[in-house]
Amino acid sequence: MLEVNNLNVDIGRKKIIKNITFKVKTGAIVGLIGPNGAGKTTIMKTILGLTKFTGQISMDNHPITESNHKILSEVGALIENPAIYPFLTGLQNLKLYSHDKNNMQQIVIQLGLEKYIEDLAKNYSLGMKQKLGIAIALLNQPKLVILDEPMNGLDIEATILVRKLIQQYARSGTSFLISSHILGELQKIMSEAIIINEGKVVVNRAMSRFQRINHQHYQILSENPKIASDLLAKNNIQIKKSGNYLCIDAKDVFLAEDLLYKNNLRLLELLSKKIDFEQVVVSLLKNQERDIYEE
Repeated sequence: MLEVNNLNVDIGRKKIIKNITFKVKTGAIVGLIGPNGAGKTTIMKTILGLTKFTGQISMDNHPITESNHKILSEVGALIENPAIYPFLTGLQNLKLYSHDKNNMQQIVIQLGLEKYIEDLAKNYSLGMKQKLGIAIALLNQPKLVILDEPMNGLDIEATILVRKLIQQYARSGTSFLISSHILGELQKIMSEAIIINEGKVVVNRAMSRFQRINHQHYQILSENPKIASDLLAKNNIQIKKSGNYLCIDAKDVFLAEDLLYKNNLRLLELLSKKIDFEQVVVSLLKNQERDIYEE
């Protein structure tokens, strides 16, 4: 669906995006993750033809260039703030972009906009504006939807509604590129994650690959951490140290217990832990455990 190859973006003399390459397959929900200033919004704007670049961007094998923006008519987007005219009603805003009245009415119902769609947009709350912006992005059955912080300002009910709607559209073949700092919500829907930092790709993996370290492990505290560490390592048990604690994989816990008992090392604590996705991202951004993801 979307291919980005060796993308570079310079602003003045500063290089913002550095040789970024990735793909978004048909029906995929790809998360674009990184700290503030990493380049997420710049990448999205560049795909939409709003920023000069070097490299190649193509959609359905058609290159996106300054002279060929027609292909972007099949892309819906919400970048930074919803493109809403405040002195028009929500419905009037939708009509500016809609090509299909029935499709427009369906989206109004799907997002629960009926109660205030006839009100002036200037009177909308942040969450109401955000839902209207998402509605605009989903109009006309786009092949690709680009969403920058779509959950911003949404309450719990609206967040769940938007999440389910994204999944529904993806099942019908719409591709999504989504940036969000709410990793817990993004994790629930994305099929792939692209983690970027300082304009470079740190990791580009299917979510299934993250399961390799997003699993249960145990922390062991013995009466002599140094001897215990040497003993476990000698018996081919992979360990990581956290202070006086030794971290081991869940599959090795019974063997570790037996080894400590047989060698008269008293086990003081055995704690079950689980690494969540946010911890994985933070770790990767600090360049820790990156080797786990190498091909």
